[in-house]
Amino acid sequence: MENDPLFQEVQQFRQPWAWALLGGVALFMLVLGPLAWGGLVVLGAVAVLLYSLRLQTEVRADGIYVKMWPLHRSFRRIAWADIERYESTEYSPLREFGGWGIRWAPGKLAYNVSGKQGVWIERTNGRAVLVGSQRPDEFLGAIEDATR
Repeated sequence: MENDPLFQEVQQFRQPWAWALLGGVALFMLVLGPLAWGGLVVLGAVAVLLYSLRLQTEVRADGIYVKMWPLHRSFRRIAWADIERYESTEYSPLREFGGWGIRWAPGKLAYNVSGKQGVWIERTNGRAVLVGSQRPDEFLGAIEDATR
């Protein structure tokens, strides 16, 4: 079928350092006792959100689809006609975008959850999109297959 993805990838936040940080803060709040219970509730909500976040990427016949669930209910599509150029890249999430997740910087947008590899997409409107990937070569190959 035309809507069957040529490439699919699902990534989740599972970095040990993030969970160690949350655990350390929770332990500190438990030591503080009842004064910090409200903070523990907020920390628990942050942990649930972090655990449930996932970046879904698909390459289909009509474009590239990206969704950061549960922040996006539906996919965001980048149509082939909107893409001027694309390439596999290595980047620094902290230095270039200030962290992980959906990140905005002047003239560019990044979707990333882990690692430092992805596909850089320059759009015809002058804005660029970086989509992080654990399998950038397969991602790029699917784009090339779809655009032939």
